[in-house]
Amino acid sequence: MAWGRALALALLLLSTGGSWASDAAELARGKELFTTIQPACAVCHTLQAAGAEGQVGPVLDELKPDAPRVLRALKAGIGVMPSYAERMSEKDMQAVASFVAHATGAAK
Repeated sequence: MAWGRALALALLLLSTGGSWASDAAELARGKELFTTIQPACAVCHTLQAAGAEGQVGPVLDELKPDAPRVLRALKAGIGVMPSYAERMSEKDMQAVASFVAHATGAAK
């Protein structure tokens, strides 16, 4: 009986592990880009999960933007924030948007 449960749990973990691993990799890439892309998001924005204490842009921990909102801002720019469409690939912008939404607790 215990073997059956263990096997079922192992199969469940294997079937979901691929998406968890890719999500974790995307979030890690988003965090890296948040702090390293030039100009870095962290220069202007405060985001605790990134160790960022920017003083110019909105505090993302308070704003809690969802991923589509972050993606729109990255693509088009907003206010004094420049567009990153020429600096980042679509995949990289998606990674940053996912990271910010995840880090702030916003819906994806």
